[in-house]
Amino acid sequence: MEKWSNYHDETIALHCCYERDREKGVQVPIYMTTAYLYDSVEDAAQLFNLEKEGNIYTRIGNPTTRVFEKRITALEGGVDGVATASGMGAIFYAVTNLAGEGDNFLISTKLYGGTITLLTQTLARFGIEARYFEPTDPATLENQIDERSKGILFESIANPSLVVADIPAIVEVANHHQLITICDNTLATPYGLKPLQMGVDVVVHSASKYITGNGTAILGVVVEGKSAAGKLKGERYPHFNTPDPSYHGLVYTEKFSDTPFSARVRLALLRDFGAVPSPFNSWLGILGLEHLHLRWSRHSENGVKIAQFLQTHPLVSEVNYPTFSQLGQKLLKNGGGGILSFQLPDYQTATRFVSRLKLFKLVTNISDSRSLVTHPASTTHQQLSREELKRAGVPEGLIRLSVGLEHWEDLVADLEQALEGAK
Repeated sequence: MEKWSNYHDETIALHCCYERDREKGVQVPIYMTTAYLYDSVEDAAQLFNLEKEGNIYTRIGNPTTRVFEKRITALEGGVDGVATASGMGAIFYAVTNLAGEGDNFLISTKLYGGTITLLTQTLARFGIEARYFEPTDPATLENQIDERSKGILFESIANPSLVVADIPAIVEVANHHQLITICDNTLATPYGLKPLQMGVDVVVHSASKYITGNGTAILGVVVEGKSAAGKLKGERYPHFNTPDPSYHGLVYTEKFSDTPFSARVRLALLRDFGAVPSPFNSWLGILGLEHLHLRWSRHSENGVKIAQFLQTHPLVSEVNYPTFSQLGQKLLKNGGGGILSFQLPDYQTATRFVSRLKLFKLVTNISDSRSLVTHPASTTHQQLSREELKRAGVPEGLIRLSVGLEHWEDLVADLEQALEGAK
């Protein structure tokens, strides 16, 4: 990645890390293949024994996917990345790469509902305990950390509460305890925020959102930062420093001294769980990265105008937009994106409002080129109790908007007529 460090992000997104094959195509080819031809028995043996780099099987790696991984890694300022079948797959791999039975993970109270259920329900059955902390008050971490703590998980911009995490303060606590930090940077993108440059160890994305940008592909990615390797060499993470019998005694922090986190995700977890993206979906991710900087700017322009309009409407009691907070203004220098939420009086008013919208489509996806609306209490966070909804910042009258690329005046008109009809 060092050869690209002197280039701007927009250039990296178009050119990074594609070595043309013999056909010399300008665009990255889609290598729709499960397997690859080996030159000889000896060649295959060397590949499987990790003595040389090369393509083995698409469950472990694919040339199209590798370009996507390298480009998003370069944009985030990381050292390596691993693409996954979905954003939830990325979170699952990142957490289980660190924690096992009897361990615990510190998680933000302000998380996507699916992430909360993964950590508090599904992984609980694996013997991994989730402990909550407040992302704007990292002091709440201190009394939760013990010798079996394996990581800290939070979102740079929380979905759907839009709370901006106090990343510098979280990193300070994590570094004191030599704990790996994992930041879900989906809603900020590398153009809004670069957590790895702020000391975060690992970034994950649901690349189905802003990165692809048009709701066409399910895709995720895990990006490792430079700081992860040093922490993984410590006593807290023995499985990175002891021989892996499935690879003839390989020690990840020795064989992959700069990228042990990514190496173990790929070689152990992708190998065994197999939730990898289709090469076609990786290609859609590559296309999305090419113009993400342009879309981020327009999403941010539209988003703040819609948020300002909603602040003036008498039916709306509260509007949540990332750059409306002091911390958001400090961290998000290039705009707050197109996701916002606002509070209507109650569940019934919220559902009446949604039913009257015309341009905004009722969809649980976000960050599409089209404008979308979701009522989280009845959809994405339906599985949470009232207490959990309150803790997650998702009251029953909350509406989440994903503001698209349409003209902002048309969007305001649609919201205005729906609010009038919801009274």
